[in-house]
Amino acid sequence: MKLSVLRELEDIETRVSATPESIKLIKRLGFEIFVEEGAGIKSGYYDKDYIEAGAQIVSRSECLKLKDVCLVVKMPSEKDISELSKNTILIGILDPYKNINLLKNLNDNSITSCCMELIPRISRAQSMDVLSSQANLAGYRSVIDAAEQFPKAFPMMMTAAGRINPAKVMVLGVGVAGLQAIATAKRLGAVVSATDVRSATKEQVESLGAKFIMVDSEKIDNETSGGYAKEMSEDYKKKQSALIAETLSKQDIVICTALIPGKKAPTLISKEMVESMNAGSIIVDLAVESGGNCPLSKIDEIVEHNGVKIIGYGNVPGRVSKDASSLYSKNIYNFLSLMINKEEKTIKIDWEDEIIKSVVLTYGGSIKLDNFK
Repeated sequence: MKLSVLRELEDIETRVSATPESIKLIKRLGFEIFVEEGAGIKSGYYDKDYIEAGAQIVSRSECLKLKDVCLVVKMPSEKDISELSKNTILIGILDPYKNINLLKNLNDNSITSCCMELIPRISRAQSMDVLSSQANLAGYRSVIDAAEQFPKAFPMMMTAAGRINPAKVMVLGVGVAGLQAIATAKRLGAVVSATDVRSATKEQVESLGAKFIMVDSEKIDNETSGGYAKEMSEDYKKKQSALIAETLSKQDIVICTALIPGKKAPTLISKEMVESMNAGSIIVDLAVESGGNCPLSKIDEIVEHNGVKIIGYGNVPGRVSKDASSLYSKNIYNFLSLMINKEEKTIKIDWEDEIIKSVVLTYGGSIKLDNFK
C-alpha cells in the first residue's frame, strides 16, 4: 500500500496532514509513505524529519501519481484532482459546502473522497473528530490574539500606584472553541461571561468559572442530534440581539464562535452594538470565514471601527500550526485505521461502518449529497 502527503499551496494554510510522528504510526499499518518536498515546513517539520521517520521525499507530481491513499488538509485544486491516480482514497477537510463543484471532478476521476469534518459526534469517533481538535486550538488562539491587541492587562493587579481592574471577556457560542476561549481567558485572570442558544451548555460554562447568560424563553429544541446549534426563530433572534446589546457595552473583549454547519454564520453583533462598546475594546470573529458574526469583520484583517478593533483572522488553528498539524494528523491516523485489515495489511473498507458512511462524499460513480445537506 502506498500513501502520499501533499503540501498545501494556499499561503494562509500552514498546517500539514501528516507529521513525522504520525508517519511512524501509519507505517505500522503497512504503508509505504511519500511526502511532497517542503510539505511540513510551515508547521516546523522539515524534510529530514520525515526521512528519519521512514518517509520518502518526492515531487508533487509523483505524489499525485501514487495510488491507494492521498492525505491533504484542504481540497486540492481541479488540476490536482485531474492528476490524481484513479481509485485513490483522498482524505482531508474538503469543505463540501464551498467545493460542491469539485465533487463532480472527484467522481469523474473515480476518487473515493473522505471529508474529515463530517465525522459523526459519537463516542467511538472522538479520536477522529477534526472539528473539535482544531476548534479547541482556535478558541485558545482567539484569546491570545485579543490579548495582543488589548491595550490593558487581563488580571486584576494591586499596586502601590492603584488597582488595575480585570478585563471583562464575553464569549458568544459555547462549542469546543468557546469553552477553550473561556478557559484561556480565565487562566489569564479575566472576568468571563458566555451565551449560547443551547441551554445544555450552562453547566459547562459555570464549571469553568464563567457566568452564563441566556435568553429567557420556553424550552425549545435548540440543538441538533450531532450536538450543534440549530438556526433559531426570528423571535428568538430578536430577544438574543437585545440581550447581547445590553451586555456588550460593558465588555472589554468579545469572542465570537457561533457557526451553523453549511450555512452563513448568524449575525450576533451589529454595527450599532460595536459603537456602544468602549474605545480600545476587542472583538475576535472566529466565524469570519463563514460570513462572520459581525458584519464589520473582514477576513485576514483587523478592522478598527469607532475605536473598537475587530479581528478577523482566517485559519485560526493554523496560527498554532505545529500543534494543529499534530492533532489533525492523529485524527487522520485514527480514521485511516478503520480502513485497514491490520493482519493482512491491506485496505479493507467496511461500507456499513457508521463513521465511514458519514464521511464519504464520492465513491463508485456516485456523489453522497445526503451527507452534507
